[in-house]
Amino acid sequence: MKTYKNSLSLIVFAIIAAYLIISNFVFFPTQIISYDIYGYYLYLPQTFIFHDLSMHNPSQVLSLMEQYGSSSTFYQATILPDGTYVMKYSMGLAILYSPFFFIAHALAPVFGYAADGYSFPYQLSLFLGGLMYSIAGFWFLRKVLLKYFSEIITSISLLLIVAATNIPVHMAMYGQNAMSHNYLFALYCMALWFTIQWHETFRMKFIIYLGIVCGLAVLSRPTEIVILAIPVFWNVFSWNSFKEKFNILRKHYGQIFLFGAIVFSIGFLQLIYWKIHTGHFLYYSYSANPGEGLELFSPYISQFLFSFRKGWIIYTPIMLFAFAGFYFMYKNNRKIFLSVLAYTLFNLYLISSWSTWWYAQSFSQRPMVPALAVLVIPLGYFIQWLLQQKIFTRTILSVVIAFLVFLNIFQIWQFHVGIIDGERMTKEYYEKIFLRTTVSDEDRKLMLLDRWDCELNGFGNEQEYSSKMIKTNGFEDGGMLDSVPAAEGTRYCILDKADSYSPVIDIPYNDITTKDHAWLRVRVKVFPLSLSDTDRFALVMHFSFNGLTYQYRSIESPAMKLKQNEWNEITFDYLTPEVRRKSDIFRTFVWNISGAPILVDELSVEVFEHRD
Repeated sequence: MKTYKNSLSLIVFAIIAAYLIISNFVFFPTQIISYDIYGYYLYLPQTFIFHDLSMHNPSQVLSLMEQYGSSSTFYQATILPDGTYVMKYSMGLAILYSPFFFIAHALAPVFGYAADGYSFPYQLSLFLGGLMYSIAGFWFLRKVLLKYFSEIITSISLLLIVAATNIPVHMAMYGQNAMSHNYLFALYCMALWFTIQWHETFRMKFIIYLGIVCGLAVLSRPTEIVILAIPVFWNVFSWNSFKEKFNILRKHYGQIFLFGAIVFSIGFLQLIYWKIHTGHFLYYSYSANPGEGLELFSPYISQFLFSFRKGWIIYTPIMLFAFAGFYFMYKNNRKIFLSVLAYTLFNLYLISSWSTWWYAQSFSQRPMVPALAVLVIPLGYFIQWLLQQKIFTRTILSVVIAFLVFLNIFQIWQFHVGIIDGERMTKEYYEKIFLRTTVSDEDRKLMLLDRWDCELNGFGNEQEYSSKMIKTNGFEDGGMLDSVPAAEGTRYCILDKADSYSPVIDIPYNDITTKDHAWLRVRVKVFPLSLSDTDRFALVMHFSFNGLTYQYRSIESPAMKLKQNEWNEITFDYLTPEVRRKSDIFRTFVWNISGAPILVDELSVEVFEHRD
């Protein structure tokens, strides 16, 4: 019995490892190197196979992307003014992928596959690499927990952090183990272990390992700079302990300098890449889409935690017990309390400041997966407290925890079969599908708008909307030609080479609607004086944030089927995006691209709002 108790957490680790292996193979994806993973990975084939990191030959990239179905659009890189490209994502994941890339590159021709970076050996190797990182992460996490807890508490904590969170989806299904969250989880587990070891021994090797792990985490996702809060605040719990920590750092200043140098050197790799490819050491690689970004002065903390769309506490409620565990951690282990709390607060604030705080198609909040490596510690202190309580309290809370485990597993199944949607959930729809195994088409109408379907199929349910004309410009301060009367009124706008843009209509989103979306029907009347193959003009619509354009849409003259020397009415239905700020401006205008004379009249915007 004693031997069994001493090895219980090892048995649990083995069970988790077996589960990760089996589940990953059961849910093996058809294409692992795709979408975001494709963006993280792209550095490797472009550097070591095609020797074209700037993508001077984008057709090579786009051809392989189409061949392997890596992405529907090439959002993973941004085109520069000179026609070359710069990667959207930083290179940390590419470095973590690299051993598996090189193994696959050596083996691909041996087994008759193309050595192009994307054939099956590369996919499989990346898949197995992610699996290795997952298992390694739990190995280190078990070692960390055993520093503070018994075998049984460590075992329960490990089981809960898997069975009661979104780890199964984002580590063990659909090839998600190649995403950044899985790798970062492993890096956080290692960072915790090396932090503990260095503070116990002050040995050089642990500060080197810690520097490498922290540097790679930050290089993988720059917001992971919050990982530094863990070693910085470790063992700081009072003024005296702060002075003691300061003295320790001063005593070992050489190691601290080395730690900083390692972290900086790893991060500097990205700065060198930007300098070579953009001419600047600092470059904002997300600039291609100003519709998303950090809103540090107005974070979405309440939505991030409690919304039914993707609230972390709604879909991973076991974390309430982890938050409660901070109290018991403070009472039992103040030496690590501030470190864990500071990291949690900084991380939560930073992640919830991203304007698209629901983070696309995912179950619960996927950017919190790495944080689970840290939050399992206060969860462990809660479990420790619970096991010390009287049987009534212990039984009641154990039943609640068991239900939350069941609920999490059931909701992961609902997510898998499409009952829970990855980004369109609402409170009304959640209530309808709670603990249900089927859902009706009528129930699905309670979800948020299916924007992908609207982009593909257009405005197909106009009868469910009410409309009003919101703005019209008749260009009555424009010009006129004696031979052409205005379509409405007496004057119109004359566009030619000297004046290629019509006056614009600008409308702030909060003047358009108070709802989550609206359709805008933009109409304009155009009179082409000539219609040759080289004559081009467009009706343009977009939103702007701080003067930067996003959700750009246009219809150009070849698609308008115009008749020469008469007024033609052009109509375009535009779906408002999920705006970054409610004050963002919708803008529409006519652009004379080729410069051939054209007359423009009666530009108008009609808004359609859904009837609740």
